[in-house]
Amino acid sequence: MHIYKLIIMKISKTNHNKKELIRLNKYIAEAGFTSRRKADELIQNGEVKVNKKIVTELGTKIFTDDNVVVSGKTIYVTHKHIYILLNKPKNCITSTSDEKGRKTVMDIVKMHDRVFPVGRLDRNTTGVLLFTNDGELANVLMHPKYKIKRIYNAKLDKVLTSTDAQKIANGIDIGDNIVTSPCDVFIDPENKHKATITLTEGKNHEIRKMFEAAGYEVKSLDRKYYYNLSTKGLARGKYRFLEKKEINDLRKLIK
Repeated sequence: MHIYKLIIMKISKTNHNKKELIRLNKYIAEAGFTSRRKADELIQNGEVKVNKKIVTELGTKIFTDDNVVVSGKTIYVTHKHIYILLNKPKNCITSTSDEKGRKTVMDIVKMHDRVFPVGRLDRNTTGVLLFTNDGELANVLMHPKYKIKRIYNAKLDKVLTSTDAQKIANGIDIGDNIVTSPCDVFIDPENKHKATITLTEGKNHEIRKMFEAAGYEVKSLDRKYYYNLSTKGLARGKYRFLEKKEINDLRKLIK
């Protein structure tokens, strides 16, 4: 009986040693919880437990099957990366859950594997929304320093003048001492109630606030492009898995 237990212990130890070691901050980032830099802050603040023990030392390496809890939430990394593109409809919240019981994007994109939306779109903003479990890529796409291009079509309550379009393009004060970064604003020559805006960062409600600061109300807003991703050929409220070329283009951002 004792020999049998000894054999089991040896096998278990051998198998564990074969598992991959990974830096704790990278594990947290790949799980999609936050960036590596923020993960380091959480570790230093005692917010991270590995196998029920608080870890505060930066550079700590763990096994991929260790139990990791961050700020009270168990996280995990799936080695199979998933990439999904949704053409987000209106009246839908970009969140994994909603305490008020409102419809979320997760009610549309139903997956057995855990995926999460990259960034946010307002409840009534439609268009390109990426879902993935690739936390490292998600952090690159959302980080301002990478200047990821986003293209929106906006419909306004009145004709957009070239003067106001230029003010917005140059950067406009949207309140609280916040001035937006320069962007491209193109007025539709056939319908001057409509404009196309190209940004390389995405502050909360930024486009609506930009036009509001210039005296306009955005009646509808649709994101047409997010980096190389487009809703072309995808009906509103429908989603699809990314093609290999699209994934490879996205992954180049990390490299």
